[in-house]
Amino acid sequence: MATADLLLHPVRMRILQALFDTDPLTTAQLRDRLPDIPPATMYRHIALLTEGGVLDVASEERVRGIVVRSYRIRAEEAVVDPAARAAMTREDHQRAYATFVASLLADFDRYLAREDADPLGDGVVYRQAAVWLSDDEFAEMIEEIEKAVVTRVGRPGDQGRTRRIVSLVVVPDKHAGPPADAEGDAG
Repeated sequence: MATADLLLHPVRMRILQALFDTDPLTTAQLRDRLPDIPPATMYRHIALLTEGGVLDVASEERVRGIVVRSYRIRAEEAVVDPAARAAMTREDHQRAYATFVASLLADFDRYLAREDADPLGDGVVYRQAAVWLSDDEFAEMIEEIEKAVVTRVGRPGDQGRTRRIVSLVVVPDKHAGPPADAEGDAG
């Protein structure tokens, strides 16, 4: 499994997002999807992801004397394992989370910049809720959410389907007191 430093870099996150649940893509195809990333930067980050075991070379083809490689994600390697997360400092988590949030903001900005962007019609959702759960109930909820998403990964990108990026953030709010009725104060 990869390190947080490898995965949670803004450019590398965008490359991985472009490759999530797609056929293998060449660097040229990635550059078409991510035109704001300079070519040298794209090549450098693809090399780092490949060396780190997160990307595989799916195929190589000679085109006019140049080797053109197609890349795919090694899904099992594209996560930060629990031991690596446990070794992260608070500062590491702060930096990783800031990168993640910045990536979400950039994705949304790119979406809104499209002339055909229609948040309501496109089903854009951003929502926050507070739930009171035991550790077991929380683990069950995360399992249910992951199952709901994972069972939909891999569907063909055919007519009538839109590729959607699903992100999840969970932050404990341990300083909040229990609801009034939980203490018997409700009347």
